[in-house]
Amino acid sequence: MSLTSIQAPFKLGLLINPFAGIGGAVALKGSDGKEVRERALALGAEKKAMFKTRLALEALLPLKDRVVLYVASGEMGEQVAKDLGFNYKLIYQAAQQQTESQDTEAAAAELVAHKVDLILFAGGDGTARNLCAVVGNKIPVLGVPAGCKIHSAVYAVTPQAAGRVLKQVVAGDLVSVSDSEVMDIDEELFRKGRVNARQYGEMLVPTELRYIQAVKMGGKESDELVLADIAAHLIEIMEDNPEHIFVMGSGSTVNAIMEELHLDNTLLGVDLIKNQQLIVQDVTAKELLTLTANTPCKLVITLIGGQGHIIGRGNQQLSPQFLSLLGKENIILVATKNKLNNLSGRPLFVDSGDPNLDLQLSGLISIVTGYHDQVLYPVANLKNENKEGV
Repeated sequence: MSLTSIQAPFKLGLLINPFAGIGGAVALKGSDGKEVRERALALGAEKKAMFKTRLALEALLPLKDRVVLYVASGEMGEQVAKDLGFNYKLIYQAAQQQTESQDTEAAAAELVAHKVDLILFAGGDGTARNLCAVVGNKIPVLGVPAGCKIHSAVYAVTPQAAGRVLKQVVAGDLVSVSDSEVMDIDEELFRKGRVNARQYGEMLVPTELRYIQAVKMGGKESDELVLADIAAHLIEIMEDNPEHIFVMGSGSTVNAIMEELHLDNTLLGVDLIKNQQLIVQDVTAKELLTLTANTPCKLVITLIGGQGHIIGRGNQQLSPQFLSLLGKENIILVATKNKLNNLSGRPLFVDSGDPNLDLQLSGLISIVTGYHDQVLYPVANLKNENKEGV
């Protein structure tokens, strides 16, 4: 059974700032603001963001049958999707031809609502700021550099480089993701010769694949050291979220985190901790719902080695009711890269007992594979598989 035969189409959000970079060639040092854009166009500036986006998307043409683009109208994405022959869905209609930052944010909100797997966007630092304000780290993003100012770490080095990374993600390769800074400068000060840059947040960005290359050179992870790194990453999350109950699932990887915390662990059960202290051990599904009611929670789980199940095998205490209330964004999946590599490209599986919930949990998921090291990995859409009769 191939990976592509059981996966739902990759839901790629596409968002273009058509006016990104138009002030650069005419020495306006930016393109923020309606007056600047009108002046740039009057001076003969050309809009190039769509062309640069096209360069990135051309890398996906061999895989376009696996992809559905979720786009805003006209030059914000629809036109490029149509020109290249991608399947696409229009999710936002701009009110006017000269789009504003409000259009970027409104379109980004629609992409979040449609739960796309990744957002490809073209623009500069202002566009990244608009996107960050709405998306944050809810969904991985990848920037196509098209603006005058590219200080942010969320952009690929070239449009073609963005296409290469995007192709790896869609193909199902193990692609690391990392929190990357969104920076911007004050354009008014920049025009006066002063650079005043500041950070406006972080977004999750897929990085160029390096793990497979290390394996080809004979590199091998030390699971003991990697588990310690994973534990350190989770402990840092716990320190940053003292108000959260952490629901610790079963499995040896989760057990390693509990050992680092010097806490007793139910290897084949579910335990609750808060402020790095054990609250309750080996809870039932009913107890879990009661104890976590109206309380912020995060779920820490791993996958069954060789099989790839993350829900529904050995952790039935995680009921559909609990998982629905929790939300995918509060699931922290942990695993070593060796464990993922042993799946040989097979996706992860969710079997919660609720087909609609399984569908909601399908698509790309971020997996903690070390200290500040994460990869994107697909969760199969079994509902789609059944329709196809695979």
